[in-house]
Amino acid sequence: MKTIRVSAAVIKNGDKILTTERGYGKYKGFWEFPGGKREEGESGEETIVREIREELEATIAVDSFLCTIEHQYEDFYMIMDCYLCHIVEGNIIIKEHEAMKWISSDALESVDWLPADVKVLPSVRSALGW
Repeated sequence: MKTIRVSAAVIKNGDKILTTERGYGKYKGFWEFPGGKREEGESGEETIVREIREELEATIAVDSFLCTIEHQYEDFYMIMDCYLCHIVEGNIIIKEHEAMKWISSDALESVDWLPADVKVLPSVRSALGW
């Protein structure tokens, strides 16, 4: 079974966080924290800054490490490092996702999260006082 290491950004803007809708593949239509696969020699922080620039055309800064979760999907095992971040330059432009939403604490359960991302929600609630 293949193991992949990814980084995800919990991007804050005031009292809301960004979530993106997957636009392709088996999990099309599910919502996730944006991010992607770590490349050889990259740190988790470097990965998330690069991925957000590539996928959303914005520059982010990492505020702090949030959590690492592990999840067994049908055809691969994923280890996901999650970081609290904020935008420092640019506006979000979705390139690889179907849609995006800024959601507040009362809307966290209003989207169909990817299975791995569901495991991040308790850490988000705790870190943001939700």
